[in-house]
Amino acid sequence: MKKIPLHTKIFIGLFLGVIIGLIFGPEARRIEPVGTIFIRLITMVVVPLVFFSLTLGTASLGDIKKLGRIGIKTFLYFLMTTALAITIGLLAANLLKPGAGLNEQVKHELLKNYEQAAQTRISAIRDKPSLISILVNIVPTNPVKAMAEGEMLQIIFLALIFGLCLTLIPADKSRPLLQFFEGANEAVLQVVHLVMKFAPYGVLALLASIIGQFGAGILLTLLKYVVVTILGLAFHALVINGILLRFLGGINPGRFFRGTSDAMLIAFSTSSSNATIPVALESLDNLGVKKEYSSFVVPLGATINMDGTALYQGVAAVFIAQIYGIPLSLTAQATIVLMAILASVGTAGVPGAGMIMLAMVLKQIGVPLEGVALILGVDRLLDMCRTTVNMIGNMAASVIIHRSEEKTPAWQR
Repeated sequence: MKKIPLHTKIFIGLFLGVIIGLIFGPEARRIEPVGTIFIRLITMVVVPLVFFSLTLGTASLGDIKKLGRIGIKTFLYFLMTTALAITIGLLAANLLKPGAGLNEQVKHELLKNYEQAAQTRISAIRDKPSLISILVNIVPTNPVKAMAEGEMLQIIFLALIFGLCLTLIPADKSRPLLQFFEGANEAVLQVVHLVMKFAPYGVLALLASIIGQFGAGILLTLLKYVVVTILGLAFHALVINGILLRFLGGINPGRFFRGTSDAMLIAFSTSSSNATIPVALESLDNLGVKKEYSSFVVPLGATINMDGTALYQGVAAVFIAQIYGIPLSLTAQATIVLMAILASVGTAGVPGAGMIMLAMVLKQIGVPLEGVALILGVDRLLDMCRTTVNMIGNMAASVIIHRSEEKTPAWQR
């Protein structure tokens, strides 16, 4: 009997989760702990996997100039795709006008129902550190604390420094450490394989809980906004990334999307870029992307590169402004682009982080922050979609950076 591929099992889990959520409604939340356990299991291995794999990748480079070159290429690529994504979101919202014609009674009910949740998101802006603080905090004062709290930028910095230093000491002294790291990395990957056997059940529980909690009614109320956002996300994920992969990555987009389907399904079901990192690294390894590139680009991208979130912010900001009848000038929309790029740096790759970023953008362009309440009802669904696009962008970046450094990548041989 032919073995069923993992991505097929996960897709079946997603489908059954929707059905169970629709049939049982709020009662479906009883199985939510199963999904929570799955997220905790996969999140459990993120820190050791990123640290070990990135240290090994950096040490294998053996050249600080090469690391600097890869870092500059990656950062510039992230800036380009983030700016492109939010521009697509703004164009879609301006052309299709999702906020035009929303019933005043519906608007009032949405504001009333989600007022308290909106205030929680708004208050979170006060805790958002400045860009200077983020840059300073990249250097940890306590490495153990950084790992315990999952501070990804600090962990990436630690791994880069440690990997570089391993190349600077005599080979006979670095070899035992590298062998230990290789063994530890393989052990962590085995944990990932075991956890992924549980993935279909975790995905089913997560989606059933979400559908059961919110139902389909809220989707109908904000259908136009949801459709415009998803269309924009799909265009960026498939068309823009497809073009970049074909011409800059030298890989057939179909092959890339098939090879990374497991990671995309995990990103969709968990709404967490961090939780998707182990699966993304494994998928890229199967495509032939060297760990020295993927282990640097993917964890960094999960922290500072959020194409899907940036696009969503463009649509959401214009949508809320249209509902309030506030015209947005070209200057205001350029501000949205700039704010979304800056806000994405250091934002946690966890569910709901995009809403805090949106509140920051609205504050900057003078749109009432209470408008966040208008879209909270459908945010969980859109969070799943934009996280998927975020991770597609990060995985595509790994392929493109690999191609830029290697004369003949594995997928071209």
